[in-house]
Amino acid sequence: MPLALLIGTRKGAWILRADAERETWTASAPHHFGSTVHHLVLDPRDRKTLLATVRTGHLGPTILRSTDQGETWTEASQPPAFPKPEGEEEGEGDKKKAVHHTFWITPGHASRPGHWYGGTSPIGLFESEDSGATWTPVTGFNDHPDFGKWASGESTPDGAKTHSIVVDPRDAAHVYLSLSGGGTFESLDSCASWAPLNKGVAIDFMPPGEYEFGHDPHCMVSHPEDPDRLYQQNHCGIYRLQRPETTWTRTGNNMPKEIGDIGFVYVVHPRQVDTGWVWPMDGTDVWPRTSPGGRPAAYRTQDAGETWERQDTGLPESGWFSVKRQCMTTDADDPLGLYVGTSSGEVFASRDEGATWSSVARHLPHIYSVRVADFA
Repeated sequence: MPLALLIGTRKGAWILRADAERETWTASAPHHFGSTVHHLVLDPRDRKTLLATVRTGHLGPTILRSTDQGETWTEASQPPAFPKPEGEEEGEGDKKKAVHHTFWITPGHASRPGHWYGGTSPIGLFESEDSGATWTPVTGFNDHPDFGKWASGESTPDGAKTHSIVVDPRDAAHVYLSLSGGGTFESLDSCASWAPLNKGVAIDFMPPGEYEFGHDPHCMVSHPEDPDRLYQQNHCGIYRLQRPETTWTRTGNNMPKEIGDIGFVYVVHPRQVDTGWVWPMDGTDVWPRTSPGGRPAAYRTQDAGETWERQDTGLPESGWFSVKRQCMTTDADDPLGLYVGTSSGEVFASRDEGATWSSVARHLPHIYSVRVADFA
């Protein structure tokens, strides 16, 4: 079946389908029109189950599920929700910590069909064992004794978030996640216990000193060919980590000085451990969150961040937009396809690993996520 792109936006979701050459793209009618769709993800284990994290205008946050490529949807009977505080009486709901939206979803390990993780705003971790029909809190994280320190309530512009949930493909018990803000954390025992993993990461918005947590990772990924290789685009730079090491190396210092190393996304080449892409944005005094100088471009490294090259052929010479943390992705073709969604509602695609780009969708609402789907 032809490749598809799953597009979540501020006003609904779209599915873009390509022809066999990835030259012509056709957009579906909008799904969940008028609602915010933060993440739209196909389960790679069955290639049929499609989950959408949706914040509706009047019903609040929920998870919707489709097994027919979005033709029909079923709402979760129990979406992610924080438990009512012990001892709270009926009518005292204003004291309850409430999920504003589910920001991120990740399919679980291949050995656990139907298992998913979800990250929320405000910060929380949830899981489903039934393909998204019901969700329960991950108490090992949400009730951790240090949770109040890690998730201190410092808010990003759209609210504090749990994101970048990564399951080690070799070990279902090994999980990473990141908090904006709070930092990156690791569990080795199926989320029962956690430890910060932020050594070496700058924290420029705090007084000088060493901080175990409190950082602001924007996107963290592991490489599918070498899950011990981690990459991170942080509020304070671009980083690489090779486990079992615990200190991140700032590879963003190798970016051109006039561009800097601030952005939201980091994607990796699925077959080349040292190859990856970032999409820089202006991180100067007022953080306008647009491409530096209004000249959008991807930057590629083929040596794990030691050097970077600009890739902008076919992109607008002038473009004042941003690319959010879930809005850049790859397919698995050869040559590799790259896909980017912008805050101005445009989707750009490259069929040649970023060497050239073209616009494949325009005038969508503000894009929140772009993911590849290879439907069965």
